[in-house]
Amino acid sequence: MTDVRDLHRRSVEVFVGFVSQVGDDSWQVGTPCEGWTVHDLVNHVVGEELWTVPLLDGATIAEVGDRFDGDVLGADPIAATRSAASAATGAADGADLDRVVHLSFGDVPAQFYLEQLFADHLVHSWDLASAIGVEYAVPPDLVDECTTWFESHEAAYRAAGVIGDRPADLPAGGVDRMLVMFGRNPRWTADG
Repeated sequence: MTDVRDLHRRSVEVFVGFVSQVGDDSWQVGTPCEGWTVHDLVNHVVGEELWTVPLLDGATIAEVGDRFDGDVLGADPIAATRSAASAATGAADGADLDRVVHLSFGDVPAQFYLEQLFADHLVHSWDLASAIGVEYAVPPDLVDECTTWFESHEAAYRAAGVIGDRPADLPAGGVDRMLVMFGRNPRWTADG
């Protein structure tokens, strides 16, 4: 796998790029994430970015507490996204990949935490692009890296109930394969 810090930074940049395309009238549009609007989706990812700094610094979930609960986007969601993304990528770029990160399900190396964040940004970028009706144009190497990484973690994600079911037959490759593995319908549109 390419250096996960680079993958993380690039996937965050992809996500920020799609957030920058959200129009004022699109924040309440539905997304492929059941029950989530565009605002909810972006709020979720920005919340993850806010958590990245203290968690990579060694804080526990209890120490962070509820400071990132609720609406973290405020009056200017795009500016909030850019600010959180900058802080998260700065923390990730300087991260010791062997450092223990304390997550809700247990302690993991920073390497694994950043791999998770990389995948989450990439998949949620598709969710966002689909919701606002723009092309999901991302570098193929990011999709390939994400798919390859996820092949060894898909069963655990599915057992934890954090991704949807997928058909037995996977597409041969590319974006569709990644999306189906993550329980997404590559043909989803906001129109239904």
